[in-house]
Amino acid sequence: MNFVFDFGAVLFTLPLRALVHEQLADVAPGPAAADAWADRMFGHEDWHAFDRGHLTLDEVTERHARHFGLARERLEQLFAAIPDRLLPIAPSVDLLARLKALRDADGGLRLFYLSNMPEPYARILEQRYDFLRWFDGGIFSGDVQAIKPEARIYHLLAERHDLAPERTVFIDDMPANVQAAQALGWHGIHFQSPQQLEAEVLKRLAPPARVHAA
Repeated sequence: MNFVFDFGAVLFTLPLRALVHEQLADVAPGPAAADAWADRMFGHEDWHAFDRGHLTLDEVTERHARHFGLARERLEQLFAAIPDRLLPIAPSVDLLARLKALRDADGGLRLFYLSNMPEPYARILEQRYDFLRWFDGGIFSGDVQAIKPEARIYHLLAERHDLAPERTVFIDDMPANVQAAQALGWHGIHFQSPQQLEAEVLKRLAPPARVHAA
């Protein structure tokens, strides 16, 4: 069985709205305003181009400054703060550790990642977190100029690692990304909480007790 993990909001916290509120409190003074600004900024086509590796961090900062009427220095501070707020979600990493132990003990299971992650942030995560080495492989969007839910990025992972669709389970917090995987014949888990994820993973392994904590 192949388990493919998303990163943001699955293995790592992704507090974009909180960051917007902290860094841009004058224009986003409350939760509703912060939500609206975060949706506009991080849902913008230029941010997707940054995710895709078509824009550099400097370029997306300059474009956002012009488009949203904000000082470039403020956006530089906001974007520079993002990697420090991408923190491991402990229960999800614990589950990943148990799956790694199962893989190392008797094989028959492989671990991968598929993440929409700009190249600068991806390099920081690789340097900071040793548990990324537990994976058998993976793809960051910024390295391949494709993003989820585009079919191409799923195909790239499958081709690189010879993933059989019927034996591949994709985990993501975004329903559209899960649906894109399912359209290719993969199994999908819409992540809602670490506890829900563990329950879903247990259903796909036999016997379930093999991944319970000791």
